[in-house]
Amino acid sequence: MFAYICLGTNDMDRSCRFYDAVMATLGYSRCDTSGEAGWDEWAGWGIYADEGRQQDALWVCRPFDRQAATTGNGTMVALRAMSWRQVDAFHAVAIANGGQSEGAPGLRSYSADFYATYVRDPDGNKLAVVCRGFTRREGQE
Repeated sequence: MFAYICLGTNDMDRSCRFYDAVMATLGYSRCDTSGEAGWDEWAGWGIYADEGRQQDALWVCRPFDRQAATTGNGTMVALRAMSWRQVDAFHAVAIANGGQSEGAPGLRSYSADFYATYVRDPDGNKLAVVCRGFTRREGQE
């Protein structure tokens, strides 16, 4: 359904440090856009290949209108984790890299297997990291 997700930033270096660290907890590294025109003010994590014809990535950039990046009330990006440990690690690394907790890792009432954390990145964008399908024992092993 999605080609990519883009979040605005007011400080590209700070955002890159934050996302390099937190996305690594989920197994993602920075997309390689070297040699392609127009990518100087963008950074992405996930899949980016064949000049974007194959893409599944989260990007940060300065807004095109050059105004300050702001957050949307009610806007949230949810990322999939493969284990409870990844959820826990994401939360810890996010806080250590300038993020703000919006909900510590744990099971949520939405479903018996909905293990998630909520954080805000240094620009205030809200992120959720969710692991589904594990029981408490499986998720902690």
